[in-house]
Amino acid sequence: MEEEIEVKISIPKTLYEKLVKEAEDTGFKDIREFIIYVLEQLVETSDFEGEVMSKEDEEKVKERLRALGYID
Repeated sequence: MEEEIEVKISIPKTLYEKLVKEAEDTGFKDIREFIIYVLEQLVETSDFEGEVMSKEDEEKVKERLRALGYID
């Protein structure tokens, strides 16, 4: 079994507020549980399985994340 670790991520407040609104009356015990569910569903249904990002695409993503202030 894979060891489970927790990491902290930052998301825009407006996105968080949308997620809280979507989670209302869904039966999840808290927003964290709902967000994990949403991300798991996204990963399971993505078309990216098995695909590898090119170095060029990876650099574009990193540049965008830097511009948004998510990474240094």
